[in-house]
Amino acid sequence: MEIDRAGLAASLRRRRELLQPEDVGLPRGQRRRTSGLRREEVAALCHMSTDYYARLERGRGPQPSEQMIASIAQGLHLSLDERDHLIRLAGHNPSVRGTAGEHVGPGLLRILDRLADTPAEIVTELGETLRQTPLGVALTGDTTRFTGPECSIGYRWFTLPATRALYAPQDHDLLSRMFTSGLRQVATLRGPDSRAAHYADLLLEHSEEFRRLWATHEVGVRPGQVKRFLHPEVGSLELNCQYFLDPDQSHHLVVCTASPGIHGPTPYL
Repeated sequence: MEIDRAGLAASLRRRRELLQPEDVGLPRGQRRRTSGLRREEVAALCHMSTDYYARLERGRGPQPSEQMIASIAQGLHLSLDERDHLIRLAGHNPSVRGTAGEHVGPGLLRILDRLADTPAEIVTELGETLRQTPLGVALTGDTTRFTGPECSIGYRWFTLPATRALYAPQDHDLLSRMFTSGLRQVATLRGPDSRAAHYADLLLEHSEEFRRLWATHEVGVRPGQVKRFLHPEVGSLELNCQYFLDPDQSHHLVVCTASPGIHGPTPYL
């Protein structure tokens, strides 16, 4: 396929002009003259230079990779159909869709953008963090920084001892069972060639605790509504956690809130 530079440029400009700052969690400001987003704002959302993005809008520059277009689509809050259209305009065939995708739906992103005062994150079915609010980072650290299998909290739970330090010791046994149970269910659902099955094989090799729990064939262990954290600066925290599912991508939005006045110190987060 050949790149349609004019079509790609027009699509990018139109989407940028339609988006408002509040649509993507940005302040509007008092001196804004354009009704849509500025090019530099879109570039920041897409994690690229303003010059590179501006050249795409002008129909210039090198052909962007599929990965670069996917990043732009995420920054512009495009749906999967809109993302795939953009990829075709850039001269690529979109990858086959699947539940392991990292593209977060625009509806879920809009909700997350409005949770600036709440610890929240978007995770995959394997517990891989895709997005966090600033207070989510303050609560659990930046869990988007991990790579490979360590992206999954279930994998880190059995391989990185520091992962457990954030959670109350009395909950560790239940969490171990929950992560093992959840991985078994996803591996069975997605099949022996899935990333979940690969994670399970790695854990069977490296963790005696995981091998013991895996042998029980337990499924259906659910997290409690209340999570107990041991924050290194705040101390003990009990937060109510709600889960919202995007069925198209099997992503969960996890939102944590404190019940006023009954669970000890409130997060400074």
